[in-house]
Amino acid sequence: MAVQALYYSDKDGLEMALKNPDTMLFQSKAEADARDKILELAENIQMFLERKVEGLGEDLAEQCAMAIAEEKDLFQKALKKPQLLNAEAAGETGE
Repeated sequence: MAVQALYYSDKDGLEMALKNPDTMLFQSKAEADARDKILELAENIQMFLERKVEGLGEDLAEQCAMAIAEEKDLFQKALKKPQLLNAEAAGETGE
């Protein structure tokens, strides 16, 4: 019988990670650390959105923040080339 180490972000918590193993359990510490950074970024984006967008509920702000944080590389590129945000939806692939 082999032993395998699995990693998860403390921000997700073990219980949540076990409920979503495909997206929240990782083979390496580096992968878990990357997830932790995404969650930290999402948390800060959520606070920003709740402060800046009047009437935005906590749940919607959290969903928006997570979408932005998970696609942070795309958003960084879009600061120079905004059409990249919708290129995938339009069927374009080149950057």
